[in-house]
Formats: sequence, structure tokens, C-alpha cells
Amino acid sequence: MKKILLLALSLSLFSCSSELDLHPRTGISPDAITPNDLKALENGMYNSVQNDPKRESWIMFDIIGGNVQGSSTTSKDVINNTLNPLNSIIVNSWKGYYSALYQVNNVLAIAEALPLDEDTRRIRGTAHYFRAYIYYSLVTRWGDVPLLTKNTVEKPSRAPKALVWEQVEKDLATAHEFLATAKSYYYVSQDAVIALQARVMLTQNKRSEASALAEQLITKGNYALDSFEKIFRKEANTEVIFAFENLTTESSNTISTLFYNYGHPNKGSYVYAPSKEILELIGTNDKRRAISFGVFGGQDCINKYPSGQTGTDPVIISRIAELYLISAETSALDLGTQRLNAVRTARGLPEVHPTSQAEMLTLVLEERRKEFLAEGFSYYDYIRTNTAKQHLGLLDFQHLLPIPGGELQLNEKLTPNPGY
Repeated sequence: MKKILLLALSLSLFSCSSELDLHPRTGISPDAITPNDLKALENGMYNSVQNDPKRESWIMFDIIGGNVQGSSTTSKDVINNTLNPLNSIIVNSWKGYYSALYQVNNVLAIAEALPLDEDTRRIRGTAHYFRAYIYYSLVTRWGDVPLLTKNTVEKPSRAPKALVWEQVEKDLATAHEFLATAKSYYYVSQDAVIALQARVMLTQNKRSEASALAEQLITKGNYALDSFEKIFRKEANTEVIFAFENLTTESSNTISTLFYNYGHPNKGSYVYAPSKEILELIGTNDKRRAISFGVFGGQDCINKYPSGQTGTDPVIISRIAELYLISAETSALDLGTQRLNAVRTARGLPEVHPTSQAEMLTLVLEERRKEFLAEGFSYYDYIRTNTAKQHLGLLDFQHLLPIPGGELQLNEKLTPNPGY
């Protein structure tokens, strides 16, 4: 288990919730931290970003993106039940992202006061990456959100999402400046920054920037499309750019227990079954099907996370297939078709030849839904492309998540998202 340094600093996180009032009885002052403490500080930051938002946050966009259903409910029922200001998944995600942000801001405040050397450069770069990732997660869920680059005791109001996106881009640019290669894909690298930058540009419809960033990693030669078995069974592979290792000794992100039933050898609680739509979409000739789904005890289960109740599995943040599909969506039609067909061929599917960007978008969205099942993309793919009504039957107000009810009660400066 990694040695972790937990911090109690004079800087204190704002409170939208009592759970965000972090005042441990024991801790260390930031003035007492030396370069010798940096590794523990770094490990603590990884642990917080990995764990604080809770396991459902990693698959949130599958839960509300039409990819799962309950044992006796449809995918639409799951969406409507989840999009509730009192739903625990909504509440825990909001609290968890801001709890992780608290730790990241602490790390930056400490590291910026230390001499700039190889270790502090890596830690500062990692912290800026994590802050960008946290705010990417917040803004794509709730739109306008409190924007904090320093911890404070003041109650914040919601910042316009345009300012949040500016901060995400700024943090990623700084992370790119500080970071280089990493010793494994379980640590943030400069390539991980580029991958997230491409996603951020795609989300904002900055197509030329997204295409250029995606092509930078595709043509670099360090990554290649690989088999699903290697990717999701923790084998050496050429696809993953960055993932949280999610070790059982330091994580409670037991995602697979949500998907498996007691018919699986490792057992699970079977909270979510694959929806009828996604089962039909990923056909028997698709090489992804055997890892995407399994039949246990006569029931279909999502099969990407194999540990069940026996442990935890890595959570992949970026892999090269995403960059291929970002390029397919944002590049000129000829190059885009080449990138889309590279993914399809690797997954055992025939080539397609779209004749317009509109047709390309339809094909890419379908391919992304198949490729990234249970990796947290589906809902927001439809939101950002204005196709959520068509694919998910969402009402207008459901294009944003509800601000948790408890946060609104504790902070009068927060305003609810309309419709909730």
C-alpha cells in the first residue's frame, strides 16, 4: 500500500456541505513539509482523486446514458431515478469532486513554495492535470459550478461555465509544461495531458484543435489499438495512456460488484444490467462483445471489470481508441474515415464510408457507445452533440444534473439548475 500523507492545512475548503468541512484533529502544518514528504504528498493526492468521488462517478454517464437498466426497470427508469437532487450518486459525486479538489489545491499551495526541481515539477504538473480533470468532470455534469483555485472558508457562487473551461485549458497547459514521460501508465504523463486536452477541445467543439491533438498521439508511435482482453484484464498493452491502478489495498471503487450477479464466480450485487439497447448494439461478430458482456446464472452482465466482490480493477481515463475517434469526428472526411475504420477493423467490423460530416457523426457516436461502454462517456456524448432527446428521450432540464439539495440549503449563494 502506498504511503499517504493526509493534510490539515490552515487553508480550508469552502463548505457547501458538512462533509466538505475538513478539519482533522491531527495533521501537519504546510510550513513543516519538506521535500522528503513529497512522495507521500503525491500519493495522497492520487488516492483522493481516485477515491473521493466514489465508484459510481466513474460510470455516471453510463448510468444516465442509456447503457444500463435495473433488474426490473428500464434504462429510462434508471435515468429518471438518478437525476434527482437527493439521489446519493449525485450527492456523493459533487461532494467527492470538491473533496478531491481540496487536496489538489493543498498540494499546489505546498509544492509552489518549494524549490523547483524534478520532483516538484512532476507533482505540480500532476496537480494541475488533476484539477483540470476534476473541473472537466464538474462542468460536464452541472454546467456553472463554483470555481476555486485556492481553498477558502468563503461560500462561493457558481462561476459561468465559460470561465470553468478557461481554467481547465489553463491548468492543462501548465501541466503540459511541467510533465514529461511517466514510469507507467498508472502515473500522469505529458501524453495523458494531451489526451485530456483533445477531449476538452472536442467537448467545446474546437474541432481543429481537437483533431491536431488527437493526431499528435496517434502518429507519435507510442500507442496502438490493442485487444480488449489485454486492456481490461490488466495485461501489458499498447492502448492505455493513463489509468488509476485502483489497488484493493487503498480503494473502495468496487465497480464490478455493481455489474455482476451471484452467478459470477466472483459474485456481485447486480445493481445494473446492460440495457437492451446496448446488448443489441454490440453484435456477436464484434470482438468487444466477450469482454463487454458475459452471461452468468442466465443473466447478462457487463464484463469489463472482472473482480466482482474479490477486489478492485483499474479505472481507465484515456486510451488511444478515444483519440482515433476524436480524430474521426473532427478531422477532414478522408482522414476521419481512415481513423474510424482503423477502430472498426481492430474490433472485427467491416469498413464504412460516410459521405458527409453528419453521417460521420452518427457513425462515430455509435462507435463510441460500443467502444466505451462502462467507461463513462455515453450521456455526455449525446449532450455535447445535441442528440440527447433523440437517443435518450431526455427533457430539456435533464441536459444538466441537479445541484444536490443539501448543498443548496447550506449555501444560499448556490442556485439550482432549472427544472429540478
